[in-house]
Amino acid sequence: MDQNCAYCMEGEMVAKFGIKICELETSKVYLFKEQSHKGRCIVAHKKHVGDMNELTKEERSAYFEDVARVARAIMKAFSPDKVNYGAYGDTGHHLHFHLVPKYQDEFEWGGVFAMNPDQKYLPDEEYASIIKQIETNLD
Repeated sequence: MDQNCAYCMEGEMVAKFGIKICELETSKVYLFKEQSHKGRCIVAHKKHVGDMNELTKEERSAYFEDVARVARAIMKAFSPDKVNYGAYGDTGHHLHFHLVPKYQDEFEWGGVFAMNPDQKYLPDEEYASIIKQIETNLD
């Protein structure tokens, strides 16, 4: 655990950019507050590791199943044309993936998604609705 890591400490550090949806076997799932891509989530590993190669083969496999599980829920809930996956960690040294639903003829289709476009924030009830749709579709 790292005292300076948003994913380890949660609370106010995560609240700046995300809302916790749930915990899965190996990960914590957050709705990204900036919703230019409806349903965008972050799947962060529960262990404070900076790279997937710091996990055992079994841990890595279980984590990627969590990532796939969240992606399937996003697909079922919102029917995007594609889900993009991003794992960078240049500044946030905690293994996490951004799952970014992309929709044809909408924001950033055909290109790389922005880390934080800072364009679309929602009222709390809309966040709650999106979270419920994701939770309902987690299989």
